[in-house]
Order: sequence, then C-alpha cells, then structure tokens
Amino acid sequence: MSKSEKDPAVLVNNVAVNGGKNSGDTGISDLRHADDALLAELGYKAEFKREFSLLETVAFAFSIMGVVASVSSTFSFPLVSGGHVGMVFGWLIPSLFVLTIAASMAELTSSMPTSAGLYYFSAKLAPPRWSALASWITGWANVTGQVTLVCSIDFTCAQMITTAIAVGSNGAVVLGAGPTYGILLAILASHGVVCSAATNILARLNLGYVLINGELGTTIAAIIALLVCSGNQGTRVSTKDAFTMFENNTGWANSGWAFMLAFTAPMWTLTGYDSAAHISEEVAGAAKAAPIAILVGVGATASLGWLLFIAASFATESVSDLLTTTLPLPMGQLFLNNLGKEGMLAIWSLIIIVQYVTGAAQGVDASRVVFAFARDNALPGSRWWKQINKRTLTPVNAVWLVMVLAGVFGLLGFSETALSSLAGASVIGLYTSYATPIFLRITSGRNKLVPGPFSLGRWYLPIGIIAVAWVVFIIVLLLFPAASSVTADDMNYAVLLVMAVFIFAGLSWIVSARHWFTGPISNVEKGNGAPTYDEKQAQMHGNEHVR
Repeated sequence: MSKSEKDPAVLVNNVAVNGGKNSGDTGISDLRHADDALLAELGYKAEFKREFSLLETVAFAFSIMGVVASVSSTFSFPLVSGGHVGMVFGWLIPSLFVLTIAASMAELTSSMPTSAGLYYFSAKLAPPRWSALASWITGWANVTGQVTLVCSIDFTCAQMITTAIAVGSNGAVVLGAGPTYGILLAILASHGVVCSAATNILARLNLGYVLINGELGTTIAAIIALLVCSGNQGTRVSTKDAFTMFENNTGWANSGWAFMLAFTAPMWTLTGYDSAAHISEEVAGAAKAAPIAILVGVGATASLGWLLFIAASFATESVSDLLTTTLPLPMGQLFLNNLGKEGMLAIWSLIIIVQYVTGAAQGVDASRVVFAFARDNALPGSRWWKQINKRTLTPVNAVWLVMVLAGVFGLLGFSETALSSLAGASVIGLYTSYATPIFLRITSGRNKLVPGPFSLGRWYLPIGIIAVAWVVFIIVLLLFPAASSVTADDMNYAVLLVMAVFIFAGLSWIVSARHWFTGPISNVEKGNGAPTYDEKQAQMHGNEHVR
C-alpha cells in the first residue's frame, strides 16, 4: 500500500460520507477508521462513537439555530430599531457577512475536525510563542458564549411558555420574572437529562426533529400563515411599507445607529454553527460532513429567517401596538392579531417545541466544548469535566456543569434587559472565538493550514479579512445599550458578563496558567508511522522554501 493510501485524509475522501446507510458495514467501518486515524494525527484518541451521518450532522447544525423560534424570540430588536426596515434589512445585511465567517470556519474544520474546535485551530495557526495564549483566549471566549447561549435559548423558551399561558387564559394569568425563572430551571434540568444520552440517540432525535417535527415545516407554516391571514384580516401592509417604512423607537437620535442595533437578532440566531466542529469526533467522515453542515446550516437559516421576517413585516399593521403588548414576546402578539387565539396557540406550541429542541442541541454543543477544553486541563476541576460516562460514552459531567452555569446566568432574567444582555454576551463570546483563528489564518497562519477536503483556496484571504472586520464591528455594537439613557434596570449586562470572564481568565493566565498551559495536549502515543498535524505543517514549510 502506498503512503498516500495510508493517509487518513485520502481515505476520508475515498469513502462515501453517508453514515453507512448505503455503503455497507465495510465502507462505514473504513470511514470511521480513517476518521480515528486523522484524529490521532491531530493528537487525540477516539473516545466517542461516530454515530452522526452527513444528514444528521447537517440536521444538528441547522437545529441548533432554530430559525422560527429564534426569530420569534428576537422580534423585539428590529421592531424597536427600524420597524419594517429593521425586520427586512436588519436581517439581510448581517446574514451576508456571517456567510464569510461560516466559510472560513468550514475550511478550518475540514482541516482539523476535532471537538476542541476553535481553540485548537488558534493553537495550530498562531506563532509558537503565542500559541498557548491564543488557545487560552479562544477557549474561554467560546465557553462563555456557549453557556450564555444555552441560557438565552432556554430563557426565551420559558418566555414562550408564559406567553402561551397568558394568551390561553385571555390575560388572566400573567407570570412574572420569578415563575419564568422557575420554568427556565425546569427546562435546563430536562435538557441535562436529554444531553446526557448516548450519541446515537442524540443523532436520531435531531434528524427526526428537523425532518418530521418540522422545524422546516413550522417555519414555512409560519410564513404562509402570516401572509395569508394578514390578507384575510385586512392587516397586511403594502409592499412599499413592508420594505421601506422606518421607525426609530430606540431613543438614539442617530437613525443609522438605531437601525444597526437591529443586527442583534440575526447575529444571535446565526450562532452555534461551530457545533459541527465540536461534534466532529462523533461524526462519520467529519472532514467533509462538518464543513458541509456549517455552510448548509447557516445558508438555510439565513434564507428562511429572511423570508419569515419579510412575512412578519407584511403582517405588522402597527409597530407601536406590538411594542406596547403585555405579552412577554411581541411575536406572540403578531400571531394573535393575525391568526386569532386558536391559530396562535396552535403554531406557538410548535415554535415552543422548536425552541426546546434548539436548547437541547445547544446543550450538547456546549458540553462538548467544556469536555474538550477540560481534556486539555484548561478549566478548574478539569479532571471531573473531562470524564466520559462508561455507559453512554458521553461527557455527562460536562453536560451538568453547563446546565448549572446556565441556571446561574439565568438570574439576569430578573432585569428588564435579560434577553439583550444574554444575547449580547453569547454573540460577543462566540464571535470572538470565531474571529481569533480566522485572524490567525490570514496572518501568522497563512502557510500553516494543512488543507482538508473543503478549502477556500486563494479566496481565504479576502473572505477572512471581511469576516474579522465584521466581528470587530459587531462586538463594539453589541456592547452598547439599546437606549441612549439607561438605568441599573435596563442597562446592557453583556458588558458585565464578558468582562467578568475576561478578568477571571486574564488573571488566571498571568498568575498560573502561563506556567503550565501549553494548548492542546496530545493523549495518543506516537509511533504508528503516520505524520502528526504539526509534522505536516513542517513539511509544507519545507516545500514552500523549496519553491
């Protein structure tokens, strides 16, 4: 057998990525063997079962963004920041920029398919002197974003439930912050049980959810219902108004700045797609399946979300009426106005299911990040969080750590700006972790990336520049409050959350971690004759010098 035939990357390319459904036991066995060999090159031994197929990986990445539920959760942002223009163009513009980030991440994931994901990418692309620090920063930013995203998804799920209760009781029962927090804790506890399940169960649940429950079906049904019912009710606005009517309800004098605050909705929705990287050690043919899942997940979510917001814009007869609703979520009022009580509750119940499963998928993603970071001893108590349950072969301890931390962050639900604070913190944390390895890819890592099956080729540089510039802009934007004058009740607590973690991680690095943290730690024994990822990088450098 030739050297190239022994190369795991070549083997992955030569075996169909279909999860074994059509290729037979031999094909899927070869594929998983190639995946495990490639993982060993990256420095890790295989500890999970590779139960996710290509289709199931795409379903997972798509479900984690939960488009119809995410739009319903964040509808207030464009309502306040631009009205109809905020709904339509406040979604479209950020989505186009996010596609550049997703493309860059897909290339990195294809090259290095490991649960360590982003902080592993940073370690391998940074200059040797700064490798550990780059990995440390990326890892802590990603963990922060992952946990706050779990909290924000489940918090809005709790708000959806209280909205349904208010509508179902004709306004007689309106639950406040305390009961909402109690519902949040119950959801987190149930997600802890679900996310602790075996990998094959999680894979099948996500596939069935996307294809059968109808995240796709629910989204399409919501779009059609809003357009048809608003026409029947006589509440549909003109095409001109739906696309061009601008209303600034933020309190900011500058309308351009007010409009950009609507970007919070798509930026919060289009997060978590790095999940395909974090579950790559559980995926068959990960070097191909994971990047495909990232690109398809982001593209489908961005497209469907835009169509849903367009439908919502047509169905919104009065922005001010929706903003003054007593319901926790204005989207609930929009459905109630156009579909009536029974129709609203019917589609709202489906949206609650979508949000619940989205939270479960995000819980899986976050637990894998915690597990991977702990595997490299980067978290306090790492020896507990990196343990794999012998029965389910999943990181159960890491799952429950995520749920407990999310419950603590959920205390922000007692403030008036709970969602904007949690959404801001999750976007800032996640996109900082997204941009760091991309920045290193276009600077110190230009000649370090060992290409996987998916590569941007020469386009990596302009796409990477646009991606990093956008993240810098959006982080600054999301640190600002929604209104020009704030109090302790309505301030943007994203600053407090992010700074608290930054200070803790920074002091930990200065006092201790810089002396012992070296970045990703290999847990495989060398000596099988296959080159490691670092050795492949060195070979590439040698080839560059020859040329």
